[in-house]
Amino acid sequence: MHDRAAAFRALHRPGRPFLLPNAWDHASAAALAAHGYPAIGTTSLGVAAAGGKPDAAGAIRAETLDLARRLRDLPVLLTVDVESGFSDDPAAVADYVAELATLGVVGVNLEDGRADGSLAPPELAVTKIAAVKDAVPALFVNARTDAWWLGVPEPRHEALARARAYGEAGADGLFVPGAPDDTVGLLAAEAGRPLNVLHRPGGPSLAELGRLGVARVSTGSLLFRTALGAALDIADAARAGRDTGLPAVPSYGWVQQLTGRFATGWPR
Repeated sequence: MHDRAAAFRALHRPGRPFLLPNAWDHASAAALAAHGYPAIGTTSLGVAAAGGKPDAAGAIRAETLDLARRLRDLPVLLTVDVESGFSDDPAAVADYVAELATLGVVGVNLEDGRADGSLAPPELAVTKIAAVKDAVPALFVNARTDAWWLGVPEPRHEALARARAYGEAGADGLFVPGAPDDTVGLLAAEAGRPLNVLHRPGGPSLAELGRLGVARVSTGSLLFRTALGAALDIADAARAGRDTGLPAVPSYGWVQQLTGRFATGWPR
């Protein structure tokens, strides 16, 4: 665990960001591993939607644990989106994350957004972070604030205040989805921890984000939503009897081999 956690931590180099693609099932994670991504995250939207449940509602505690169990033998460093920890009891959150760590998980995203569209009190988020770090010190806690996504007043001030508080509580990184491009550099400079932002098609490139001090760029739910969109496009084209250009489609055999390819596991 400690060697793998250290390897994951070493990927976070402010100014030289790495791309963290987000998977939602074994096939998507195994395909990304086969393409050489050293670390993979999970997307709570993808996991929730695939199971017929809502995202950010604390409804996928069991599904998230089961997915981590199924991905444990892939040759990647795995960080898991645990929403807000699936509990408002910091001890329960810490116990859950500790169980993930026994499966080889090296990091978690822990967010402060709530299902009702509000931000959790900063004191609660801080207590959760501290409890997790006390339970699993080596694990990389990426503290996420939804100040922009939830449209709170003065999101820049709120995000910076929470970043400082989360860092003091032991968070290893800060994740600020939805932050405007013109605030990223400020956040990277002021956060005091490696900054994680979302990849946005048409937005700044990895190199451009690196010049702003970013350390990690996640795809979030983008890959999952893109896969759904491609599936609908192809199905609708077939139903309409029109030809459509296909994206690069993996062969049946290649997908079939994914499960066997990593069956021997990976030393931990």
